[in-house]
Order: sequence, then structure tokens, then C-alpha cells
Amino acid sequence: QEQLVESGGGLVQAGGSLRLSCAASGPTFSAYAMAWFRQAPGKEREFVAVIGWRGGITIYADSVKGRFTISRENAKNTVYLQMNSLKPEDTAVYYCAAKPLGTGRSTGVSDYSYWGQGTQVTVSS
Repeated sequence: QEQLVESGGGLVQAGGSLRLSCAASGPTFSAYAMAWFRQAPGKEREFVAVIGWRGGITIYADSVKGRFTISRENAKNTVYLQMNSLKPEDTAVYYCAAKPLGTGRSTGVSDYSYWGQGTQVTVSS
């Protein structure tokens, strides 16, 4: 059982930056694809970015491409989401998720076995 804990959310002005972190508790973190999703009020949870278990594959949603960067540090059991040039439409609860032996190509909510509790990101205009 993998436990995921997100941190780093907060309130930021449009154009600003935040870095989210997701710490995993299990011993097999390096064998998981890790992803970030987000959910705005009244909307469905949507894919943001994913990184494969080897770190070589990354995929981004079109809405964040060029602004967000996903990375992982297996020695620290942590995945990051660097968010730059933030926009008010990026406001949402951000969740990290884990998929065992994932190559980094899965972008669906149902593809992921483990989820964190979420961290709020609010971007003011």
C-alpha cells in the first residue's frame, strides 16, 4: 500500500510560480509512474502531467505544456510539479497519483491505484 502526501500549495498571483511536492511512503516508489491531476470546483478531475517509473517519459496536458514541469527524485521517494506562469484557470486542488510499473503514458484517472489527499492551489488575477 502506497501512501502519498502532497505539499506546496498556496495562494499566488497570476504570473507567479509554485512547486508542489508529493512524498511517497512505500519502498517501491521507483517502480511507480507518478502523475499529477487537478480538480476545480464543479469540474471533473483532470490530468496535468505524468512521469514514468524510469523518469524518461513525461506527458503534459496541453493546457500546462511549456509552463509546468514534472520531475522525480527516487532517492527521496518524491515527485515534484514546478508550476510557472500561473493563471487563474490553474486554480484547483492538485492531487498526486501512483501507478505500479507505469511507463508514463497513462493519463486517465482510473489508471492510477493510489492517490494523495490533495493540496489547494489558488491563483489570483
